[in-house]
Amino acid sequence: MSGWLPSAPCTPDACVEPAPATVALPRAVLRLTAVAALVLAAIALSPLGGRLPAEWVRRWCRAVVRAIGVRTRITGAAAPAGGLLLVANHVSWLDVPLLTAVRPARMLGKTEIRRWPVAGPLAARAGTLFIERDRLRALPATVSRIADALRTGSAVAAFPEGSTWCGRAHGRFHGAVFQAALDAGVAVQPVGLRYRLTDGGTGTPAAFVGEDTLPASLWRVARTRGLVAEVEVRPAIAPGTHPDRRTLATAAQPIAPAPRWTHAALVAGHRSLPPPPTATRAGDPRGMTRAG
Repeated sequence: MSGWLPSAPCTPDACVEPAPATVALPRAVLRLTAVAALVLAAIALSPLGGRLPAEWVRRWCRAVVRAIGVRTRITGAAAPAGGLLLVANHVSWLDVPLLTAVRPARMLGKTEIRRWPVAGPLAARAGTLFIERDRLRALPATVSRIADALRTGSAVAAFPEGSTWCGRAHGRFHGAVFQAALDAGVAVQPVGLRYRLTDGGTGTPAAFVGEDTLPASLWRVARTRGLVAEVEVRPAIAPGTHPDRRTLATAAQPIAPAPRWTHAALVAGHRSLPPPPTATRAGDPRGMTRAG
């Protein structure tokens, strides 16, 4: 299997717990209607592409998250200007608008997204860098394309775990995408994403894992009461401070990965895992996003 295609043992049945408190059906429907209205507005403005003011993009992303009933808490320093690689742990399709709210960026996404109705054309017009994840021979060209984008002063956002995890366990960052930051000589901005419930529970209803479908995930999030997304912007890692992509990937990991349990052991014991000690399918190289 290609190094761009790591997998996570998380599955909807084993890892996604039902929300302990839900909103009424009419309210959930209103939430989804509001999200649909925002998506339609984005489609109408998509021909403008990168000419939209960054602040508009940030506000739209926060509005999408808020419309579906998720409160957002962003802490940490502002992301620097200029070429920048943003990296975050990967839990949900919500990660994409949350990361873009930190700084508008070109997302990394699998080539299959191009064929998705609505989302495919919208992602292409937004400047998504599409990647053939299952072709190892395409890796050098992909890294080169990312580095070229970074050299132009663009921000590029990636999820280097390469797969969504449920949020109670996390994968390790893989080094491929970090080579582009080294080649371009740009900073890396780590971002930790964590979901929780206001009653103190873990936010696994937000997880988008395994064979979960986007409609099912959207409905689960829309029904959940008291879901909070916590976004921790860590200090940027300056270029030249790490000699290779592996040490850079380790330094950029905002949340500790899960121990190297076997798939069966992790799934069997998943519900007894403690919440992560610190904060923390949308993109992949493998870091690229499943949902966007």
